[in-house]
Amino acid sequence: MDLRDRVAIVTGGARGIGAAIVRRFVSGGARVVVADVLDEEARTLASELGDRALSVHLDVTDADGWRAAVTAAESAFGPVAVLVNNAGIVVWGSIEQVSPEAFRRVLEVNLFGAWLGIRATLPSMRRAGGGCVVNISSTAGLMGYAHLGGYVASKWGLRGLTKTAALELARDGIRVCSVHPGPIRTPMVAGLDESTVADQPIPRFGEPDEVARMVEFIVTGATYSTGSEFVVDGGVATGAVPAPGAGG
Repeated sequence: MDLRDRVAIVTGGARGIGAAIVRRFVSGGARVVVADVLDEEARTLASELGDRALSVHLDVTDADGWRAAVTAAESAFGPVAVLVNNAGIVVWGSIEQVSPEAFRRVLEVNLFGAWLGIRATLPSMRRAGGGCVVNISSTAGLMGYAHLGGYVASKWGLRGLTKTAALELARDGIRVCSVHPGPIRTPMVAGLDESTVADQPIPRFGEPDEVARMVEFIVTGATYSTGSEFVVDGGVATGAVPAPGAGG
């Protein structure tokens, strides 16, 4: 799939990994909806990128909001061919410490939101003649981390949802893959210092554009891959280092 003139929705697109994906897609010729609850940051990014980007307010846990986002994308650009489920939150704390409401909220944003997104964009992707869904999971979807119960559960769930969606949507010409970032230099890991990554095989934080380049490859180059897992983690998932704070 060539990115030129393809229509994409990127959730959590206003900053961090999402913004890097938006920038890379636009530079490749795509038309991109920057979907986020951070309205001002989303508008600023879309304005900077010109007429190939559109900001849309989207709480990914809101089914009506998803329908509105898809309608806005189609009205501005045409049928959606690419969906990147990147929006995510993290709550730190042990199983005893985290409230039921906080645990549930992490699952709603990170997992339920992605499920709603796939559901909402499916008719549009069929109209586009097929497409690609990329779910941004985490190394926390490949291994466990203490004090991140909701995050780990949601990212393992997203990994499983990816495989089910890949099986169900293949007949529509829609590929579905997951990306598993390790510690990436974004606001989500702002409280962690370099000691967090010092003992990794690649001893540094990753950059958002390193994840964005992987996402671009999945959409444009990995045409024989679906239900597949792509890891961008500096070697964390080798199991050599139990580094805290890994996530996309």
